[in-house]
Amino acid sequence: MTFAQRSCLRYPDGMTGLLEKALRRLESLASEEQDAIASQIMETLDDEEAWARSFREKPAVLQSLASEALDEHRRGETRPLDELIG
Repeated sequence: MTFAQRSCLRYPDGMTGLLEKALRRLESLASEEQDAIASQIMETLDDEEAWARSFREKPAVLQSLASEALDEHRRGETRPLDELIG
């Protein structure tokens, strides 16, 4: 497929503009780089799916984590996120 043919590709309507922009940028990369980024994306999606499934199947786990976080906050063991990333 030539560059001209690739630049005419149309992505699905359900895709956001930002994702489409990212994919268009990826088209210019070497195959190895495209595969490396695709692997990272797939791994992230798999991780997100695993967390979502875990919380869906075991809601008590999420409740326990939330309670633990609130207890830590009440004991003054937390810091504002702005302090951590600022």
